[in-house]
Amino acid sequence: MRRLPLSSLQAFEAASRTGSFRAAGEELGISPSAISHAVRKLELLMGSALFDRQSRAIRLNGAGEALLVHVSAAFDQMRQGVETVGARSGNLLRLHCAPSMATQWLMPRLRDLFAAQPGLEVRLAAGIDYPRFEHDEFDADICYGPPRQEGLVVIPLGEETITPLCTPELADRLRSIDDLRAAKLIESDNKRVRWAAWFEANGIGSQTPRGSRFDRSFMAIAAAVDGLGVALESTRLAERELANGMLVAPFSGHAQDVRYVGHFLVFPRVAMPRRAVRYFANWLIAELGLPPHKWS
Repeated sequence: MRRLPLSSLQAFEAASRTGSFRAAGEELGISPSAISHAVRKLELLMGSALFDRQSRAIRLNGAGEALLVHVSAAFDQMRQGVETVGARSGNLLRLHCAPSMATQWLMPRLRDLFAAQPGLEVRLAAGIDYPRFEHDEFDADICYGPPRQEGLVVIPLGEETITPLCTPELADRLRSIDDLRAAKLIESDNKRVRWAAWFEANGIGSQTPRGSRFDRSFMAIAAAVDGLGVALESTRLAERELANGMLVAPFSGHAQDVRYVGHFLVFPRVAMPRRAVRYFANWLIAELGLPPHKWS
């Protein structure tokens, strides 16, 4: 490895990816002959041809394909590391978030966040997988449910209230909880609190939901807005729809709602000193009305 020049590996990777010494040279800012010379030097040092050369065309052979797999992965990691270190000297926050929390709660607040912290840049990815922070792709995650990885800073984001939600027109026909027996109940398949738990909390036998089923809360909320039935959802996630009157909580004050901690802010301990992480965590906690976090 000490004898292999990085420039030759870079030339090989670019030529393999672009399929041309000329295109690789244009990308790296050197001549095609310099690319060819660098690749030839790499082949001599490794003792193996990497390309099948046919006049002006080049094509990876078996050895070249095998090497490219590892070289590409290495350069991807290097690029990511350089970008990460450079970006984190400033105000970049790489944030992963549970899809419904991102769509329903965080996105509507990004303007206020940017106004409060000029210069902050957020790169937001939404998904159901828990990032493991192994490759330093993200600074922090707002996850749904307790994190599965140990050794993280974990900040519970407070209790959420789970209650039936529907349009005002449908609410007018729901005089009592018993009326839900005949109603179309929208089920969120991946939610930790579902209709069975809500009925049990209100002393009612298990009811089989007769309505549409979705695997994300933001879709269940949208379905309720469209009048497809009654959704059992978090008032935090549906706060916009409740505020503008598109949804109402027909049994608020007349039924036992379920409260639980659904979302958590998590990040690796090595991220604690980063300015963007601390600022976002403090802003998020204040926005939710939670006690300030004690940094240690």
